[in-house]
Amino acid sequence: MPVHLRFGTDDLLRCRFAFSPLCETHGAVRTLRRADAHACHLPWLRRIHSAVRELDLSPLWLLMPRHGGYTPDFLSPPAPESGGAPADIADELERVRGTDPSLVGAELRRSLACTPGAAASAAGRAMLDDPARAVRELADLTERAWHALIAPDWSRLRSLLEADIAHRAQQLAEGGLERLFADLHPRLSWSRGTLSVRGGVGQEAQQVQELRGRGVLLTPSVFVWPDVASGFSPPWQPAVLYPARGVGNLWQRPTAGAEQALSRLLGANRAAVLGALDGPASTTALAARLGLAPSSVSAHLTSLRDAGLLTSRRVRHQVLYERTALGIALLSGGAEPEG
Repeated sequence: MPVHLRFGTDDLLRCRFAFSPLCETHGAVRTLRRADAHACHLPWLRRIHSAVRELDLSPLWLLMPRHGGYTPDFLSPPAPESGGAPADIADELERVRGTDPSLVGAELRRSLACTPGAAASAAGRAMLDDPARAVRELADLTERAWHALIAPDWSRLRSLLEADIAHRAQQLAEGGLERLFADLHPRLSWSRGTLSVRGGVGQEAQQVQELRGRGVLLTPSVFVWPDVASGFSPPWQPAVLYPARGVGNLWQRPTAGAEQALSRLLGANRAAVLGALDGPASTTALAARLGLAPSSVSAHLTSLRDAGLLTSRRVRHQVLYERTALGIALLSGGAEPEG
């Protein structure tokens, strides 16, 4: 059933973007439970298989209903406004641990009611009997999941999420919310000041939310793919999680044959520059990474950008380059999964 988020004038001024390592951790945990529905993550799933065996994720899975339903908002609260600085996992976990136990208890009851028998199970009863202890244990388990599932790849994931936000911010600047929401996800639609989310993950029933000046937090995610998710009842800021651009190629790497063909097409150094752009990077960073002169790298970046394979954007005192969809497709020709 759809969720309808109704914007007022103040809400239009309070739409913001942020990504969250805590959100990605819980997304990864959910993906492990529904691995058959997330084919693009199979290389990652194979690679972290041994790490998963060391984790007992059942307490978190108990709060993630398989077929719709509610997952407690306190587990991954919307990132606070931070002046553009990305969220830090340690700070996010401290926010979770500091949640009011009465709010924890209410959200646990709501979530457990979505799965027959969950509230009456031994684990469910233990959570409801002592919400303060439950939130500490769930935060500790989430921290272990972060280190096992996300931390080894966080640099790569963060670059992808940052690149998505840069692209979306440009869309918003050029065409407003109508342009932004038209391209965000097929299950999102914007009409007459209302954002509708159809068939999102974690939705219990049709809802109409008057935002009343709270605005909406737009969160790109790697692990929500291919779905979209919305939620957060008061006191939380409403949020929409959508798949970040480029997720389909995240775990791919070119075959040796594809790398050689790309070198013949572009030249060895230009192919190396394109291949080194796993995420947004500056001329100086690429030169250090590749052992090339900055002037040479700058010339190659200009050529690749002029050919439509890269885009550039200024962030404070430096220019960052990233691959376009064409650049990703060219680099992924003949790609094979990691692991």
